[in-house]
Amino acid sequence: MDFNLTEDQQAFAETARQFAESELAPHAAKWDQEHIFPKDTIKAAGELGFCGLYTPEEAGGLGLSRLDSSIIFEQLAMGCTATTAMLTIHNMATWMIASFGTEDVKAQYCEQLVMGELLASYCLTEPGSGSDAASLKTKAVKEGDEYVIAGSKMFISGAGETDLLVVMARTGGEGAAGISAFVVPADAAGIEYGKAEEKMGWNAQPTRLISFEGVRIPAANLLGQEGEGFKFAMQGLDGGRINIATCSLGTAQAALNTAREYLKEREQFGKPLAAFQALQFKIADMNTELVAARQMVRLAAFKLDTGDSEKTTYCAMAKRYATDVCFDICNQALQLHGGYGYIKEFPLERYVRDSRVHQILEGTNEIMRVIISRRLLIEGALEVIR
Repeated sequence: MDFNLTEDQQAFAETARQFAESELAPHAAKWDQEHIFPKDTIKAAGELGFCGLYTPEEAGGLGLSRLDSSIIFEQLAMGCTATTAMLTIHNMATWMIASFGTEDVKAQYCEQLVMGELLASYCLTEPGSGSDAASLKTKAVKEGDEYVIAGSKMFISGAGETDLLVVMARTGGEGAAGISAFVVPADAAGIEYGKAEEKMGWNAQPTRLISFEGVRIPAANLLGQEGEGFKFAMQGLDGGRINIATCSLGTAQAALNTAREYLKEREQFGKPLAAFQALQFKIADMNTELVAARQMVRLAAFKLDTGDSEKTTYCAMAKRYATDVCFDICNQALQLHGGYGYIKEFPLERYVRDSRVHQILEGTNEIMRVIISRRLLIEGALEVIR
């Protein structure tokens, strides 16, 4: 068992770190303050392969493992949490199109998606179905060689700015078995976008409601077969949970780095804050928890890469633990700055705002506990999940 990064992984991380330091970090505060969606920067990330990290090579992606991708996303998140989160969503949607789309759909879209020339949003959540995703109401009815989509999606990242939508819609009866997945051009007739939501964080990407009224798409835009959509969604969410946990890791690392430097520079009572044992203990605990969270996320990514039968449980545990712990680290880093942590001149308040939503999306942390506990209560589970 070797926990050291390979030479390739170190090279990936270094490239991502350099991009984050030069293209993300210097602009993150402005993007947040002015609600700027940095499409040109995302396209620049695509030129480095960051828009198709785990998209199969035959579709133009890098074909990396989820572990390799996590290592890269962590470095990017240190530069800008919200932009990196959008990159992870785009990666998931691109992977889904490349993995389950028809040859025509892949030929039409994949090359531009992996280059960041086209951006994609993922549309699962609805106004009436958040945690209970299998109860979604959006319908897709087949008429000849087309599907007609009607319904609405809520809290969609990138909506109104992206070019493609991966949409989950009901083609059959109630429950998960009746759900299918589709690729929908974002400017198709019958699509309307709501106002950009005023959010606590993630202000460098828009979040909107999307309404579908008689939206017609070619039947070839179906991903896989009818009824397979929920299965694809759950596969996407396993990776999505690793991705969002990874964004928390990067944000918490940035917060910890900032706090460490502040403790060394700031003086009170005639000596640096770093000289006070209470604060030394605080930063020691923060780093210990961050390292533990990182190892859990990378273990879950490894389980997903190897097709482990318990991968979904490991992804849920990693997401629950890392997003909770990393939010606390960001909050503690803010506290260490005192009043300075609360003002926008320092990045701490943005780290706190941006990382808070990670405990909600990709399945709330309460739903993660449901997934974990249901599996653990099955006879023999504790022998294999450890």
